[in-house]
Amino acid sequence: MEPVPDWGTIPRMLRDQAARHPGATVLADGADRTSLAELLEAATRVARGLMALGVGPGDRVALWGVNDPSWVVHAFGVWCAGAVLVPLSSRAKGLEAAAMIRRTAARVLITGEGAGRTAPADLLPPGTGLLHVVVPSSAPPGPGRLTASELLERGEHVTPDAAEERALAVRPEDLCEIMSTSGTTGTPKGVMLDHAQVLRGYWDWAEIVTLGEDDRYPVIAPFSHGFGLNAGLLACVLRRATMMPIRAFTPDGLMELISSGRISVLAGPPTLFHRLLDELDRRACDVSSLRVAICGAAAVPPSLITRLVEQVGMERVINAYGLMEGTVVSMTRAGDPVAVVAATTGRAVPGIEVRVVDDEGKDVAPGERGEILQRGYGVMRGYWDEPDRTAEVVDRDGWLHTGDVGVLDAAGNLAIVDRKKDLYIVNGFNVSPAEVESLLLRQGSLAQAAVVGVPDTVSGESGCAYVVPRPGAEVDVEALLAWAGENMSNYKVPRRVVVVEALPANANGKIDKAALRARATRDALDGEKRLS
Repeated sequence: MEPVPDWGTIPRMLRDQAARHPGATVLADGADRTSLAELLEAATRVARGLMALGVGPGDRVALWGVNDPSWVVHAFGVWCAGAVLVPLSSRAKGLEAAAMIRRTAARVLITGEGAGRTAPADLLPPGTGLLHVVVPSSAPPGPGRLTASELLERGEHVTPDAAEERALAVRPEDLCEIMSTSGTTGTPKGVMLDHAQVLRGYWDWAEIVTLGEDDRYPVIAPFSHGFGLNAGLLACVLRRATMMPIRAFTPDGLMELISSGRISVLAGPPTLFHRLLDELDRRACDVSSLRVAICGAAAVPPSLITRLVEQVGMERVINAYGLMEGTVVSMTRAGDPVAVVAATTGRAVPGIEVRVVDDEGKDVAPGERGEILQRGYGVMRGYWDEPDRTAEVVDRDGWLHTGDVGVLDAAGNLAIVDRKKDLYIVNGFNVSPAEVESLLLRQGSLAQAAVVGVPDTVSGESGCAYVVPRPGAEVDVEALLAWAGENMSNYKVPRRVVVVEALPANANGKIDKAALRARATRDALDGEKRLS
């Protein structure tokens, strides 16, 4: 593989790419195009604005909005100012966004189109460190707000030379991102990643994907998600591919985008590709430009791979495994047979070691199940301000205990077969039951809540909440779900709520989640039988 160029940091990478390929288009939004030179110029103006607001090296800046060109420019502006990017999900509501801002002590919040309706600044008590809230130029004025245009005007007081000096002073070991990841204790954690590991991880990822400057790549995963940000926004600039930010995904919009936008690389869960094929079954559409599909799932139906190759004409279908705490872990490679791509996530990427161990930490034999451990440059720097929780997952020898259960075959292919961690995945997003339970209890009518993930034909998995009313209270399920929709990201909202008198307990007195999962799965199957 071609080694990552000796950039060291994202600001140096952007400057080198813009100097060598100033006219290369890296961002397309409708008819609008942004070249590398234009991206660098716009990002530098943002960096100057942030410096004028008092943002210093290592300060945290939160970014909240949908995938659009503004998000891209502001992200690179944060990095060029030597600051640390704290992405907030556009699906997040005020309570969720405010929690991450508090946790990371962000100095500035930049909001874009599609940010949550509740401004988190309104929820933050004095003394949390948030100094400024930057809103889109089209937003109405308000106290404590700056528009994006006003941010750039402030930046005129910072010289270009000062901004250049700040950008070039960033070191490879400096943090570039603090990514929110679902926790098992009810509070999401902040995963710290530095410039060097992100550059290497996604340079290698793009090399295996064969992402290049002739590719047109719609980024469907939110920029606030590790995949959308690093394997989308950043990878495109690394490889001079044209990113096309997708604000909101619809099957009709996707088919139109593929045909009119001549899309060549497409990434998403298997459900995305099933939808593509369903649309092709219903109507004719030119998808001849598509050449690479990236699934990233524990298992991909072999028939899906075969249809993508034969019916769509894909050159490559890639499966991969990664996690926020470990960046890219394993990927399938060119020439792998359908059986390997369907059943495994391929071999470890260069620079990464993978083991599968039993409960005593001993390596299991090929073909046997165990917990997946990972070591190498991709392992996070730790959880923000939580050394004890970091020590729980990264041991003294540098092995990250992923909490995922896998199987290694004799060729080193890694299959993901289960999760030890109490998480489930909705449309590609990790959901922490503990976090959803904690939020539900804030509604007011519940004494207890237990959430489990169950199989879902549309979203892969969905949440089922078992709730116990407070003494003297009644639970209005529709009102509870409406409240959840107002106060948590849509993918976290349980699909079903079941009111019970008591929750089952195991021998240790803890809620028996296994029993609840079995009940939820059984009830779902019974429902399907009644409908059939």
